[in-house]
Amino acid sequence: MQMSKRRFLVLAPMSVAALALGLAQAKPARKEKVIKVEARKFRFAPNLIELKKGEAVVLELTAVDFPHGFSVPELKVRADLVMGKTVQVRLQPQEEGQFTFLCDNFCGSGHEEMAGTIVVKA
Repeated sequence: MQMSKRRFLVLAPMSVAALALGLAQAKPARKEKVIKVEARKFRFAPNLIELKKGEAVVLELTAVDFPHGFSVPELKVRADLVMGKTVQVRLQPQEEGQFTFLCDNFCGSGHEEMAGTIVVKA
């Protein structure tokens, strides 16, 4: 029993010190940039989204008038948008360029024009 107390008295302060050191060195989590996007017949607003390469982003997508789709094939992003509900899509683009996003749920005559661009810069 005496040995257990001694071991506890030696190890406990070392554990607390190690934990404190680890917490002090932990980097604070980066805040994700939030961009709200509305989908309505036959457009997205905004239809141009500018991002930085490697930046963590949350797209908050809302369908205003009809169930729409949101697809960015080159970035492997896809979501179904239910009217009146917000859907969050997280992305962190790793390459620069221009990427087309579009509605991939037929929403009537004019649907083929429902698109926009994500521009990723260094």
